[in-house]
Amino acid sequence: MKLQQLRYIWEVAHHDLNVSATAQSLYTSQPGISKQIRLLEDELGVEVFSRSGKHLTRITPAGEAILNTAGEILRKVESIKQVAQEFSDERKGSLSIATTHTQARYALPKVIGDFIQEYPDVSLHMHQGTPMQISEMAADGTVDFAIATEAMELFSDLVMMPCYRWNRSIVVPKDHPLCQVSKLTLEDVAHHPIVTYVFGFTGRSKLDEAFVERGLAPKVVFTAADADVIKTYVRLGLGIGIIAHMAYDETLDSDLVALDASHLFQSSTTKIGVRRGTFLRGFMYEFIQKFAPHLERDLVSDAISRSSKAEVDELFSSIDLPVY
Repeated sequence: MKLQQLRYIWEVAHHDLNVSATAQSLYTSQPGISKQIRLLEDELGVEVFSRSGKHLTRITPAGEAILNTAGEILRKVESIKQVAQEFSDERKGSLSIATTHTQARYALPKVIGDFIQEYPDVSLHMHQGTPMQISEMAADGTVDFAIATEAMELFSDLVMMPCYRWNRSIVVPKDHPLCQVSKLTLEDVAHHPIVTYVFGFTGRSKLDEAFVERGLAPKVVFTAADADVIKTYVRLGLGIGIIAHMAYDETLDSDLVALDASHLFQSSTTKIGVRRGTFLRGFMYEFIQKFAPHLERDLVSDAISRSSKAEVDELFSSIDLPVY
């Protein structure tokens, strides 16, 4: 059994069983990958993939178990490389982050700008996706960090560290009737068609919970993953927008009015997730602290060493998080 063979089956599984696409991503030949997979299966005495002719059709039950272990081995190998790189050149390497549009557009630019200025030889890669996709990428080792508000609690392999709390604003055109209301109520909001986030994005669950608790059934006429798209459709008159407060820019959005809705909805918490057991290089600790200053190196190391979500939550229970 060769490490290369484990990498091949792992990459094929993560390229939708497309051997040709896998070969392109690894800069090797399709026949070479197919041959190594067959040699591994012959050695193990089981098939990792089911086939129809020359095409792979699904991962076998044995293959699922083998791939889980292969993933762990490949992550350990990557950790060994990280350790070596940290001692050979502590200011050079790569860092990959998966996050949502809202974080990438509004929360991260200054952090990334400062980080790149301080670590010009670190190659920074950002992946955007749904909270579920983001969490999966961190859980399987595709990225180093996941930054999101939703979904990460579903992955037991992730250590989730709270970064900041945030709430929402109602965005409307300047002449909208809600601008004349002294203090908004949920009933006021539910009276109008709503444009907001897709379920599972950017704290949408907290929004839905607030209406359900009051027995209200708001008319959500349009949803999107991107706050800029939501604001576009508010401008078109489709409805009032409910967005993260950080997504309102006083300069760029001067044609809209942002009405405070923090008293209407429970605040949400953005977290940064790291796979348990990950070796963090010095510049990785630095990035985390730039994003969330209270997450100092010793605290992060302590969190990663905890064996359960309950222990991690207890560690952070007394911390007063900043409000964005």
